[in-house]
Amino acid sequence: MCGIYGFIGDGTVEDLVNGLKKLEYRGYDSAGIAFAKNGSLIIEKHTGKVDQLREFLSSNLEKRIHAGIAHTRWATHGVPNDLNAHPQSDCTHKIAVVHNGIIENFSTLRSQLQAEGHKFVSQTDTEVVAHLVEKYFNGDLLEAVRRAVEDLNGTYAIGVLHSDVKNEIIFARRKSPLVVASDGKRSFCASDVTPLISSVRDVMFLEDGQLARLTAGDFEIFESTSKNVDKKFHHIDWNEKDAEKGGFKHFMLKEIYEEPRVISDALTGRTYGGRIAFDELSEWKDYLKNLNKLNVVACGTSYHAGLIFKYFFENLRPFNIEVEVSSEYRYRNVFVDDKTLTIAISQSGETADTLESIRLVKSLGGKVLAISNVVGSTLTREADKTLYINAGPEISVASTKAYIGQMMVLYLLALHIDSIMDGKHPEIVKSLNKLPEIMDNFITSSNSKIKKVANKYVGYANFMYVGRGINFPSALEGALKLKEISYTNAVGYQAGELKHGPIALLDEKFPVMAVAVSDELKEKMISNILETKARNAHVVAILTEGDSDVSSVVNDSIHLPKLPHYLYPFLVGSAFQLFAYHVADGRNLSIDMPRNLAKSVTVE
Repeated sequence: MCGIYGFIGDGTVEDLVNGLKKLEYRGYDSAGIAFAKNGSLIIEKHTGKVDQLREFLSSNLEKRIHAGIAHTRWATHGVPNDLNAHPQSDCTHKIAVVHNGIIENFSTLRSQLQAEGHKFVSQTDTEVVAHLVEKYFNGDLLEAVRRAVEDLNGTYAIGVLHSDVKNEIIFARRKSPLVVASDGKRSFCASDVTPLISSVRDVMFLEDGQLARLTAGDFEIFESTSKNVDKKFHHIDWNEKDAEKGGFKHFMLKEIYEEPRVISDALTGRTYGGRIAFDELSEWKDYLKNLNKLNVVACGTSYHAGLIFKYFFENLRPFNIEVEVSSEYRYRNVFVDDKTLTIAISQSGETADTLESIRLVKSLGGKVLAISNVVGSTLTREADKTLYINAGPEISVASTKAYIGQMMVLYLLALHIDSIMDGKHPEIVKSLNKLPEIMDNFITSSNSKIKKVANKYVGYANFMYVGRGINFPSALEGALKLKEISYTNAVGYQAGELKHGPIALLDEKFPVMAVAVSDELKEKMISNILETKARNAHVVAILTEGDSDVSSVVNDSIHLPKLPHYLYPFLVGSAFQLFAYHVADGRNLSIDMPRNLAKSVTVE
């Protein structure tokens, strides 16, 4: 959430705006920029979208500047308005600060600074940073920022510009991501690589407690002690075109259509005949063979992928698997030993609660395996091992292709661990290798059909998703997708739990989405569907093609090809994504950037 972008070297005001535009997917409510010109600090910031900021700056977009910082804000302290937007400044109006995160002791610091004579104009915690830098500045901007962040408790990614310091800008990080790079003429810093890949491919991720001093042709990294740090670069192997819509109306739809490719890329180099091989885990063979517990920690969509992993693995063999919501797990008195593996799932690799959970595990001596989409992210650097899902950039806030990629990597991981424990499942591996083509045919042939079904339900304010077994987590994820982008009050339940309370909600205004594919629980699902029909609820069923038993008792149907039962979550996932997309599109909503949400949740 929130986005930081900055550069130093010859450029324009429009370069700052364009950098922000590429961070829009992170979620925000206001945007602003700051740059120095003729010894004066110029700040322009407004509530609303980056395009509105561009309008305010229209007469200055081509203005040449040497350095600037920019920000998209997602409100935490203070309501969204122009005063609370970033950048924030100090009493001298020479210092501009942008900040992601939360300064937990800002109230105490604010009172202390006010007692020293500093005047505050916003409600933000960020303004405290600007006044601290002002307090400590004595000609050395790096030292002033270093001393300022020593006073801060909480999380931060900070960018600082001083109108009297022409040849450098300073950035600092603690538990909120920052990436730096240089092309030899200009140096850049941003919340993630998206604004940088048009200029550079080799980047460096700041670690907690580090500061970066950017000059026009290079950058330096320092520890909090001012000790210089050797540069360790990561190469980004996707390009700017990968982050464009490619003719689709929204990024979300484009990314759903990319799911067959994501599955194929997740499989590449990891399946050999009927076997699974992870080179990344070759040193862990004995460790994995002796495991007696798998502990999955994740949030949101990643949590649902973890639940599906649990069902799939338990279908291979009885095993002790716990799947935990990170924001709860991090506060529990948990048991971890040398036969427990913690699997942390995060698309961005920057999810604050998941990071704190793995830090808890590691403090107890446990091992952590990360599953992430972002090379060099904090999770991948702090975990013992990482499996990448290789989905490429996911721009839409609502996760689609990353979810499908997570499931595929988790399936492969389950099969890999099971094979080390002497399990053999060549038919499952064979079916996984066929899945990209099946997914491609399904999405291409079903999109317009799902749109027709979705159009019937555009006007409903409520929806209940139900499933059983491995398809129960799919119901949770389907409900989440509909909530996220269409703002429908959607809830997910185990179908067997209907009669224990949720069925009281149902009537003709509260439709039901039921996963009733042809598996060992289909007959039970039909009974649950009939329960909902008896309460006059309209029912949409996800069913297997040609299944008249289900289609005859529901109002609308979305048909899937006949598959092994363990593959249905992939197609059900895509079907639910398309259904949510078309409901939201029918309401003419901001699908890629839904209100109140952020792509990377870097605060608690």
